[in-house]
Amino acid sequence: MSTPVNITDYTKIPTQAGVSPMTSDQTDESFWSSNPISSFFIDTYRNVHQHRESLSLSNPGSVEDLNKEVARDVFLNQYAFTGLRADLNKAFSLNPAFQTSHTFSIGSTNLPSYAFSALFANDDLFVQGNVDADFSLSGRLNYGWNKHNISKVNLQIAHGQPTMCQLEQDIKGSDFSINFKTLNPTFQLLNASEIFTGVAVGSLLQNVTPNLALGLEVLYSRSQSGTPADSGVSYLTRYVSTNKNWIFSGQLQANGAAIASFWRKVSPNVEAGIETTLQAGMIPITDPVVGTPVGIQPTIEGSTTVGAKYEYRQSVYRGTIDSNGKIACFLEKKILPTLSILFSGEIDHFKQESKLGCGLQFETAGNQELLMMQQGLDADGNPLQAPPQ
Repeated sequence: MSTPVNITDYTKIPTQAGVSPMTSDQTDESFWSSNPISSFFIDTYRNVHQHRESLSLSNPGSVEDLNKEVARDVFLNQYAFTGLRADLNKAFSLNPAFQTSHTFSIGSTNLPSYAFSALFANDDLFVQGNVDADFSLSGRLNYGWNKHNISKVNLQIAHGQPTMCQLEQDIKGSDFSINFKTLNPTFQLLNASEIFTGVAVGSLLQNVTPNLALGLEVLYSRSQSGTPADSGVSYLTRYVSTNKNWIFSGQLQANGAAIASFWRKVSPNVEAGIETTLQAGMIPITDPVVGTPVGIQPTIEGSTTVGAKYEYRQSVYRGTIDSNGKIACFLEKKILPTLSILFSGEIDHFKQESKLGCGLQFETAGNQELLMMQQGLDADGNPLQAPPQ
């Protein structure tokens, strides 16, 4: 009596010479390729993928770093301070990196009188925490699952202010970057349905040519479950010259603001940047006799900031001037391998206001090897030789 053959198991089907049975993978591929609808999308994807590979596109960077050369490197947004300040930084190891920092401040409106921070980082993990004299806590954690996926968590607990929690996911492809983030996400039950409250942002930046990147950012926010949600779309662009000595970036935000930035590498030691912002809005029209509002009219407000950065062997100077009559500068001068002096100044001619800040920055090492490296010496006390360019 012959053994019955299981028709679902293709390996048990008797074969003829020169003929092999079809496997399940081949059957599925034949189905999708023979289907006119699916085959159209498959062929389109393959053609687009081959075209993208032929362009040799690179990753355009994240939306957060769209104009970092101007906003972070040249301008004083992250450097200016007021009052007297002293920073004591101590590095305990380089791999993995672990260091602590103590910051003392007097007469500053935005810096606490004392703050302590610690940092730990290796190839996959980055952790940083801060606590100040008012017991305000802030922390940041970045974990790289691989070179294409990075998860981020930001947490802030301040006295007298609401707690802030931000979750973020970065996805970096060969020629695109995707970012998802949410701020204080909660789900509340309303009319037997889950309602999202908080802020959610999704962004995409795609290189369309080796020099030009286009992108968009979608924002959705709802403060309370009983209030209507707000949403908007912003459009982004970034152009990098072939020799990478100048970069242009532009943003058309959902609130009607347009931002254009231009960065230029003037010389090996000098960088310059300019940023222009235009904001559309509405202002009320009042009756000159009665003084009551009778209507509204559209208006456009704008400002332009020009800045430069001079970087030398032992000092870095940054200066900016804007169309609102504000002039600002920041100087960092290294007088010893482990000691730097900081100077920050700002004058607002229209408001007749001025701000001044002076600081010291100490760099110490937790062992003799790190101390020698900070002083530019090797383990034998000889000067470190710069690698050939």
